Amino acid sequence: MPELTVVVLTKNEAGNIEACLDSVAWADQRIVLDCGSQDATVELARKLGAMALFHPFLNFADQRNWALEMVKSEWVFFVDADERATPELGHEVRQAIAQQDIVGWWVPRHNYIWGRWIKHAGWSPDYQLRLLRRGYAHYDPKREVHEIVLLDGPEGYLRNPLIHYNYQTIAQFMRKQEVYTRLEAGIQVRQGVRPKWWKYFSQPCREFWRRYVTLEGYKDGGHGFLLSLLLAYYQFLMYVRLRQLVRSSGVPTGE
Repeated sequence: MPELTVVVLTKNEAGNIEACLDSVAWADQRIVLDCGSQDATVELARKLGAMALFHPFLNFADQRNWALEMVKSEWVFFVDADERATPELGHEVRQAIAQQDIVGWWVPRHNYIWGRWIKHAGWSPDYQLRLLRRGYAHYDPKREVHEIVLLDGPEGYLRNPLIHYNYQTIAQFMRKQEVYTRLEAGIQVRQGVRPKWWKYFSQPCREFWRRYVTLEGYKDGGHGFLLSLLLAYYQFLMYVRLRQLVRSSGVPTGE
C-alpha cells in the first residue's frame, strides 16, 4: 500500500488543530506546516504525534508547493485546520491511492457557514483537488489564493466529503473575504486586467444573480441571501482595490 501523508497549513489554529489531526489519525504521517503561530498550535500538534515544520508564508500556492517538496511519501492529502475527515473518507482515500493510474483526486466538501450546512449558492459539493501523487502535481505559482493544482496525469473524484467548518461568524467571514479580495486584486493587476467603469456595477450584480438565482442560493433561506449579497459586495470591493493598485503603479486605468 502506498504511503500517505496528511499536511495541514496553520497559523494560530489552536482551536481547530486537535480535532483536525484526530480526524486524520488513519494517515501514515501527519505534518503541520506552520507559518508563525503565536498560540499553542505547534505544541498541540506535537502532543498528538504530528510533525511540525515551519515555512515563512509568501502565499498559499508557495506554501503547498514547499510541502510537496518536503514530504517523502508517495501521496499527500492536504486538509485545512477547520476541516474534518470522516472514517468513511479515510477508507476511500486508502482505496483511491492504490489505483496507480490516477495521480490526483477531487474531494467534495460540506461547508458549514454560521452553523448551517450550505447546500447551494456554489458551496456544495465544492470539489477540491487535495489528494495528490507527488511528482505528478504542483500548484500554479500565479494563483496566490484559491489555488489551482496542475496535474501531470488523470484525475478522479471521491464520494465521501470533508466537513468544513469554515466560518463561525459573519465577522470572521468578512475578515477572510477582505484578505481574499486584496490577493485577487493583485493577481488581476499582474495579469494585465484594467478596471472598466461599468464593471463596478455589472460584476457585483452578476455575482449576486449567479449565487442567489442560478446556483439556487434562495433555497438556503436567509443564509443564502446574505452570502450572495456579501459576495457581490466583495466583487465590487475587488474592483475598487484593483483600480487603486493600477493607479499607484502609474499605468492608465483604461476607464
